[in-house]
Amino acid sequence: LSGLDPAQPYFQGTPIEVRLDKSDAEFVDVIHTDSAPTIPNLGFGMSPAVGHIDFYPNGGREMPGCAKNPISQVVDLDGIWEGTRDFVACNHLRSYKYYSDSIIYPDGFLGYTCASYDVFQAGSCFPCPKEGCPNMGHYADKYKGKFKHDFVKLYLNTGEAKDFPLWRYKVTVTLSGSRKVQGYVNVALYGSGGNSRQYQVYKGTLQPANTYTKFIDAEVNIGTVTKVKFLWNNHQINPTFPKLGAATITVQSGENG
Repeated sequence: LSGLDPAQPYFQGTPIEVRLDKSDAEFVDVIHTDSAPTIPNLGFGMSPAVGHIDFYPNGGREMPGCAKNPISQVVDLDGIWEGTRDFVACNHLRSYKYYSDSIIYPDGFLGYTCASYDVFQAGSCFPCPKEGCPNMGHYADKYKGKFKHDFVKLYLNTGEAKDFPLWRYKVTVTLSGSRKVQGYVNVALYGSGGNSRQYQVYKGTLQPANTYTKFIDAEVNIGTVTKVKFLWNNHQINPTFPKLGAATITVQSGENG
């Protein structure tokens, strides 16, 4: 039984006979997308974990792409009715959109077991354990019976618009060069499964021999990494033409470590 952002008003905090609970089926997986308090935030979804495994994409409260301009949201590509619904209850409705995308992407929406979304964002729950990470949505039932303790909370990030799944990587760059410079470092990942866009690893003082780490949620499953493109630039015109390079770049996949 899959709960798609189960309702908060009149249900949260009630006895299990009233609301969704893991006793309702052999396996209950839940997607929470609008779990901010109803008052004052108008959250429609419940926040407590109630299934065998509960997914909190983007932290479970505010979904990327839902804060865009109201006019552009109402005059939506899918039509005025769809756009109006999204404007009124965008976070709440993301749950079924994630679920439908999960059917198309069986390897997508990996949920990482973590104490909180902030801890997940900091990278403390990376990579997946050896038994793997559950997939949020249609294929969550592959993990039926694999979790022995109650109320497993899983965290992940999604895209702002369809297609929603993202794949998480840890990128570590050690710089080479003769002296420090103000600027930024970008990388793009190339692999057997496709290529990513550029992602900013660091912005600020670039110090040769220093190591910089960034968790990247890529819009494609890179597969086996074949190449990494490294780019850097400085913030201001520098007549001395400083040079920087990458001594090493390490890419770690969240899926298999």
